[in-house]
Amino acid sequence: MSTLTSTAAAPPARVRTGRASKGATRATCAAGEPSQSTRRIALASMVGTTIEYYDYLIFGTAAALVFGQVFFPQLGGATGALAALASLAVAFIFRPVGSVLFGHIGDRLGRKSTLIITLLLMGISTVGVGLLPSAASIGIAAPILLVLLRAFQGLAVGGEWAGAALFAAESAPTHRRGRFGAFPQLGATLAFVLSGLTFLIIYLVVGDADGAFLEWGWRVPFLLSGVLIAVGLWVRLRTSETPVFAATTPTERRAAIPFAEVWRRQPRTVLLTVGVMTGIFACISTGSVYLTSYATGTSGLGLSEPTVLLMTIVAGVAAALTTVLSARWSDRIGRRRIILSASVALIGWSLAMFPLMGTGSVAAFGTGLVIFMALIGLAYGPVAAYLPEAFPTAYRYTGTGLTYNLGGVAGGGVALVVAPMLAGSGAGTLAIGIYLAVMMLITAGCMLALPETKDASLTQPRPSAA
Repeated sequence: MSTLTSTAAAPPARVRTGRASKGATRATCAAGEPSQSTRRIALASMVGTTIEYYDYLIFGTAAALVFGQVFFPQLGGATGALAALASLAVAFIFRPVGSVLFGHIGDRLGRKSTLIITLLLMGISTVGVGLLPSAASIGIAAPILLVLLRAFQGLAVGGEWAGAALFAAESAPTHRRGRFGAFPQLGATLAFVLSGLTFLIIYLVVGDADGAFLEWGWRVPFLLSGVLIAVGLWVRLRTSETPVFAATTPTERRAAIPFAEVWRRQPRTVLLTVGVMTGIFACISTGSVYLTSYATGTSGLGLSEPTVLLMTIVAGVAAALTTVLSARWSDRIGRRRIILSASVALIGWSLAMFPLMGTGSVAAFGTGLVIFMALIGLAYGPVAAYLPEAFPTAYRYTGTGLTYNLGGVAGGGVALVVAPMLAGSGAGTLAIGIYLAVMMLITAGCMLALPETKDASLTQPRPSAA
């Protein structure tokens, strides 16, 4: 019997007395109907994730639109654009590092304090990008500092998502973990919409006739992050620790080194869940970043920036809707079935999407992007419930964040480098579709090897062996 299914069958834990008993009572409430504090925690997870991923995604939008000219002008058009997109991959390298660092803090000290730290780190890094002088002003120091700030963003988001997912999952009733897990997932998709909307408004207001957007207009979304971070901190400071974590005593948080413990106890679970996230992240990076560059670039479709930004907003709304629907459905029919079905659909659409977009019309590009992002939402929705259900409390933060972000490297980070290379080769954009289809085959195969978890207990310990 697998690790996860053994967990669901574990015997009830003995009720403790005194201070720990109060925490146990709070954890028990998670099995019933959601309280007002539970809803507040779910909302806080969405608000914080929206802000962090807004910061993270505006970097991607700016990289696709202007970073090649602002920070890599000496490389020329196509090469500079490739270097700008490659700078995005730096964050994927540092995301697993952030998951280990903040996972350790979160598993040992708590989810709430860790999320406050990640929010501050992301905010400072993002505002720093907005204030960074161009290569024309400070030379080679500009791209170096840009990459450094992107690395800090990677550290922050590496610890953010897992904490937000645990905030929701560990506070939700068992039969509604998928629904509450939709809140951090919705935060990421809303950030995609907010990022595109902000750039579209700035572009329409500032215009680019005199180079104002390229000169300073792109900086405004980064500087606005300072205000959003203040809002996020206010929301998170008003929340309490999750009931599941609060119910454990310091002795029960027995994993001295959570990173080592998760590999010792559940290596198979880690590798398979990384495989699940690899394909999903390959599609996310392609849809949220590469397709913007492909649509606006002279070597791509040559569509106008406002048109493409508008399409990304519509696609983001579609992804948000399907994310919520799939998360809710996963409480009824299971996380596994939803992710598998979406994976199969993405395999087919990845192969059809680029030939459709290659016709060059706005309608074809918009249709391809919207359907693509909607299918990604279907696969992405149950993840915030599925990954936390795979690991015990002692190292759940580390296990959840590590698998999520290693999948980000193997899928999202690699895709940002591979996609432009394939497009520039003789194979053309159809090769990108084949690449995405193969990645989603990996996701489907790993999902088939994993069990269903929707009824697993978050308060029972996992077996000592994977």
